[in-house]
Amino acid sequence: MGGLLSQLAASDRRVLEQLSEHGEAWIVGGWVRDSLQGLNPKEMDIATNLHPDVVIDLFDKTVPVGAAFGTILVLDEDSEKSWEVTTLRSEGTYGDGRRPDKVEFGEDIIEDLARRDFTINAMALDPKTGEIIDEFGGLDDLNAGIIRAVGNAHERISEDGLRIMRTFRFLDSGELGFRQIDENLQAAITDNLHMLGRVSSERKWAELSRIFQGKKNIQVVELMKHFGVLTQILPGTNFSTVEYFSESPVVNLAILCSMDSRSGTSLADHLQQALRLSNEESSTIRFLHDLQIEDLSHEMNSFRRFNAALSDSMKKDVMAYFGQKGEEFLEASSKLEPLNAGNKPLIDGEKLMRVTGLQPGIRLGRLKGWLHRRQIEENLSDADEVLSLLKTIDWESEEPDSWPSLAWP
Repeated sequence: MGGLLSQLAASDRRVLEQLSEHGEAWIVGGWVRDSLQGLNPKEMDIATNLHPDVVIDLFDKTVPVGAAFGTILVLDEDSEKSWEVTTLRSEGTYGDGRRPDKVEFGEDIIEDLARRDFTINAMALDPKTGEIIDEFGGLDDLNAGIIRAVGNAHERISEDGLRIMRTFRFLDSGELGFRQIDENLQAAITDNLHMLGRVSSERKWAELSRIFQGKKNIQVVELMKHFGVLTQILPGTNFSTVEYFSESPVVNLAILCSMDSRSGTSLADHLQQALRLSNEESSTIRFLHDLQIEDLSHEMNSFRRFNAALSDSMKKDVMAYFGQKGEEFLEASSKLEPLNAGNKPLIDGEKLMRVTGLQPGIRLGRLKGWLHRRQIEENLSDADEVLSLLKTIDWESEEPDSWPSLAWP
C-alpha cells in the first residue's frame, strides 16, 4: 500500500511535512478511498493532532472555514491547491441531527475515524510510512462494492440526516460500477427518513446536485425514490420516470419533476422553497417546466425566435431538457443563416411615438415588442417594412395584451 505515497504532489508533501514537523498528520477520507481504486483524486483532506490555531500559524495563507469544528483551509498560491486540515476530534451527541453538540479535540486517529460515516471513508494513510490505517474494514468493503456504516448504522444515521443522501451518492462509483447498501444501513435509512427534515435546504440541494452529476445518476435517483428519500426531500412532488439526464443539475431537477401538474411558476416556487434554489436556478425551472414537446416546431418562425430570444445557455438547457429531440432542434436551428438586420429591433420607442403619437406606457411597449417579434419572424431588414405592419392591426383601440412580444416558444 506504500505505493500511494508516489501519488503525492510536491505541494502535498510540503504541507504534510510541515504538519509532521510539529505533530502528526494523516491523509483521510476521499483521497485514500479513490486512490485505492486507481482514481486520481483532486482534493485531499488531512487530519492532525495539532490544534487549529497552531495550523494557522504554520502556513502563510489559511482560511478558518470551520475553526469551531477544527477545520482550517490551507492555501498554496504557487500550485493553486488547497487542503482541508482538521484537528482530530472526539465528538459526543448530535442534538440537532446535523452537528455535534460539543467538539472535543483528540489525539487518537482511530477514535477520529470511528466518528465518520462509512467504512470506505474511514481509512487513513500515514504519509511517513505509507501504512493504510483501516480499523473498520473499509478496504474489504471498497473491493466488495458495499456501503456500510462505521459501527452502529442507526447511530450513524441518527447523528446526521445528511448521511442518508451521502449513502446514495457513494453508490455511484462511476466507471468502477454501482455499489450496494449494507442491510443494516438500509434498515437505518428506512427508520430514520425523518432525519432529512433536520438537514438544511441548501445542504440537501448541494448533495442532490452532486448525485445528479454522477455517472449512474438515473440508477441512484430511482433507488432514492424506492426508499422514499425523494418524497422526504420534496414532499408533494410528482416525479417522472427518468430515461435520460444531462450534465446540468438544475436541468436534471426539471426533468425529474417534468410530470408534476403545477405551472412552471408554481413548481419553481415549490422547489425554491424546498431546496433554496438561487433565483437563476428557479427561473430555469420555471422556463423549462412550461415547455412542451410540441414547442420544438421546425417552422422557420420558431427557429428564428429561438435563435433571437434565447441566450446560448438557455438554448443548451432546452437541448438538455428534451434529450435527443432537443439536440435535433438545436442542430437544425443552428443551420439558419443570420438574420438580415440582426436580433436588435429596427424600431425604437422614440420613433414609434413619433409615428403613432402614443405616449410612453403599456400600449407603446407592447406594440414595440410585437413589431420586434414580427421583424424577427419575417426576417425584415428595413425599418419602413416593419412600420408597414402597423396597417395590419388596430393599434389604437385593440387590447395590447393580444400583441405577443419576442419570446420562445
